[in-house]
Amino acid sequence: MPRSLEIQTDSFPIAGTFSISRGAKTSADVILCIIRKNGFAGRGECVPYRRYGETMESVAAQIEAAKPLIEAGLTRKELQRAMPPGAARNVVDCALWDLEAKSSGETVIMALGLAQPQPLTTAFTISLGEPDVMAAQARANADRALLKVKVGTGDDESRIRAVREAAPNAAIILDANEGWPDETLVHHLRIAAEMGVALVEQPLPAGKDEFLAEIRRPVLVCADESVHHTGDLASLRDRYDAINIKLDKTGGLTEALVMKKEAQRLDFKIMVGCMVGTSLAMAPAVLLAQDAEFVDLDGPLLLARDREPGLRYTASLVFPPEPTLWG
Repeated sequence: MPRSLEIQTDSFPIAGTFSISRGAKTSADVILCIIRKNGFAGRGECVPYRRYGETMESVAAQIEAAKPLIEAGLTRKELQRAMPPGAARNVVDCALWDLEAKSSGETVIMALGLAQPQPLTTAFTISLGEPDVMAAQARANADRALLKVKVGTGDDESRIRAVREAAPNAAIILDANEGWPDETLVHHLRIAAEMGVALVEQPLPAGKDEFLAEIRRPVLVCADESVHHTGDLASLRDRYDAINIKLDKTGGLTEALVMKKEAQRLDFKIMVGCMVGTSLAMAPAVLLAQDAEFVDLDGPLLLARDREPGLRYTASLVFPPEPTLWG
């Protein structure tokens, strides 16, 4: 019996507004891919990202173009050559992982050799806003173990100080989303170090981040927009200490596993992150993140509603997915 491929779109309202240096959004628009064969169904979810030239329409069109190959039995290995990295390949790759697990009876956890995957401490995102507003968000979540604080303006010192004062015991990641000018970088990194920040994510624009190699970095600096797949890693060794692996950038779990292994070989610290999506998008990433130094998989916590069933979140912990969700 041949495979069948179904593409669905959905929109999940965000609880409030999610704001970063490039703008704000009030909903998570996602694409669901379902691949069926012999009574089994594998599912994946992706989040098209405009920063990378993706739209809901363009990603759906990419999947549709690959549909004949997918329905004819395209393997995950063949998929890596048939589609470029990005959200479209991610959703197909994850659906194929899920289909393999459902049809074989061997879960993805088993296939990856994860005898007992553990719950992980995930960051919780504080959106960019005025210092007093961000402080209020931080204060409301001060009991969480790890906060990811969106910054990315020409003057973020007051924001960094306000959040630290409001959440004195939380570990903090600052995410500038390419928003810090060169002339403020050294100052902001010094303030981050003074405030005990654990990691600064993507302070400078991708492709214009050479300055990071010329300065002393008093805080770990992580690449996000500057790194998409394994081929990007070698060129970043002089300017970054960590990399953020997101399935929607790598084009799925298959490439993400290769990328993580190579990044570890190159002595990068690993962060596993996400776009704002549902538990279905997070589930493969929870398995990828089992030995990561930093985990940022709070997408469902930012939504007004999640898929059912979803991942289990307790305080700052996210638990491995049950097969009824994915894998």
